[in-house]
Amino acid sequence: MNVVADMLLTEPAPLAIWVTLLLAATLSVLALAGVDGVRDPHLVLVDAVPGVRRLRARRARRREDAAHAVRYADELVVATGRAARVADLWREHAEQSAQHADTAWQAWQDAEQRLVVMRAASAYPMPDAGTPAEHAERERFLHRALGAAVDRGDLPAGALTEDGGWDPSLHPVEQERAVQQATVAHRRALYQRAVMAEKAVRHDARLAVATRDSLRQEAAVAVARATAVRHLVPGLRPGPVSRPRRAVLIPA
Repeated sequence: MNVVADMLLTEPAPLAIWVTLLLAATLSVLALAGVDGVRDPHLVLVDAVPGVRRLRARRARRREDAAHAVRYADELVVATGRAARVADLWREHAEQSAQHADTAWQAWQDAEQRLVVMRAASAYPMPDAGTPAEHAERERFLHRALGAAVDRGDLPAGALTEDGGWDPSLHPVEQERAVQQATVAHRRALYQRAVMAEKAVRHDARLAVATRDSLRQEAAVAVARATAVRHLVPGLRPGPVSRPRRAVLIPA
């Protein structure tokens, strides 16, 4: 053994001096590190090693990324359930719109058939009103026919108050034919509007289904990723995720 080692092993005084110097140097390092370092000397030792600092930073980033992945997966699961319910509502709305269009088409066809019968019945010329009383009766008949058509939905409510070009001097048979012609036009317009509404609803229903399916696929991927890293954040509570929400259409 060398001379210094022999001296430290055989003489206690030099050993005490070296221990004192080492302790003083350690306290000096802790004082330079600040209050936190004096309170927790382990932090000074950790921060003094760059490799350890990088390892801690990587672990912190992994935990942060894992927390984000878990929250995002949980949020997507909720959004997928909501999108599925919305898609079901749109499907029901589309079915109702299709049924409404079918009903409107049948009402139009029925009106057309009644007009064919009336045209055959009024094929022959009808006599004109001979007296003022007869003219007044024909006018009252026209108002009753229009009111009945409005009550049935064959004509809009404005048919009673607006000037529809009605001729109260016509024979009641001819008046009924005129009312039926207006009914056919109204029923055809209602059917056309119903078809346009059905197309719009079906388009929105397809968008809702596409949104639901897209969310399902994205949620499946997110859940798989979250499952792989959930052990890194076992006590994580659901929280907000900084990601824009998808817009989902709601039936009017």
